[in-house]
Amino acid sequence: MNKYKVCVYAICKNEAKFIKRWVKSMSEADNIYVLDTGSTDNSVQLLKKYGVITKTEIIKPWRFDVARNISLAMLPEDTDICVCTDLDEVFEEGWRKKLEEIWNDKVDKVKYNYHWSFDEYGKPATTFYIEKIHRLKGYKWLHPVHEVLNVLENEVSILAPNITLNHYPDSTKSRSSYLPLLELSVKEDPEDDRNMHYLGREYMYYGKYNEAIDTLIKHLNLPSSKWDAERCASMRFISRCYINLNRRKEAEMWLKLAIKEASYLREGYVELAQLYTDDKRYEEAYQLLEEAFLIKEKPPIYINESFAWNDYIYELMGIVSYNLKLYSKSLWYMQKAHELNPNNKQIIDNIKLIDKIINNN
Repeated sequence: MNKYKVCVYAICKNEAKFIKRWVKSMSEADNIYVLDTGSTDNSVQLLKKYGVITKTEIIKPWRFDVARNISLAMLPEDTDICVCTDLDEVFEEGWRKKLEEIWNDKVDKVKYNYHWSFDEYGKPATTFYIEKIHRLKGYKWLHPVHEVLNVLENEVSILAPNITLNHYPDSTKSRSSYLPLLELSVKEDPEDDRNMHYLGREYMYYGKYNEAIDTLIKHLNLPSSKWDAERCASMRFISRCYINLNRRKEAEMWLKLAIKEASYLREGYVELAQLYTDDKRYEEAYQLLEEAFLIKEKPPIYINESFAWNDYIYELMGIVSYNLKLYSKSLWYMQKAHELNPNNKQIIDNIKLIDKIINNN
């Protein structure tokens, strides 16, 4: 018998392809509520067909926080546990039972595993914890985009490491609304370090490198910018912008600062090693990659990037070792890269080349 009333809530626009899978995953809840924000496909009809309590409202101007708050307001007053998801997300089976086992009347919010992306073999690539399960009273969503729940005074948040939500995004969906919404978010709250970081990153994605550099430096200078992993990421993004502006000395400087800021993360080492490899500074690249490989554990944070943990880092070390004439090591690293990415023709060709050199010696 269930101890608590659990309700799922979400927002939707033209998500018909995901609805059946999503409803099946969320069906462990007592009720599912969806705010449709103007679908032109058959999303609303499908949601109602599968028993989802559905409401339609057009939000102008568009803001994610407004939509989330309207969807949250759809939940009944006797809801004990609110579960916010998107329609391209799927819980692993048994999530409701695991949630009830750890929930109690003193809990405000739950932190759980989120597989944000997967590699081509279906293995999690970027994994971190999120907190979108919460009690009803006292919570609201903040920010026009990259919205977050407000934090309650003396909030009690607990970890549920055995609850996992998987993200399978629609790669065809446009992100075009994100940049103006992030600009609005920073305008509304210029002291919010998180969205300042996101805005700088978005400028980088759009190739607005000077704007990205200026914004990311603003992020680093904010008094609230204290999380070393996110600061490290801002420094790495600044470096990428300088590389694209063909200012490699500045790029190198910022990557060194990134490593110093968060020496427990692989990403800075790998990016600086790639820069050195491109500049044929192989000994320095080799030393950096050796340091990166000493970091054995991948922290559960959204800052993680797959290139520091997948075949890329092994292939890069194979290339560096080859150029230092360390052929046996080069072969070992290339073979490891091949294990992780067996369909990569370049890696296969490299293995054949190195093997030929070793056997001819």
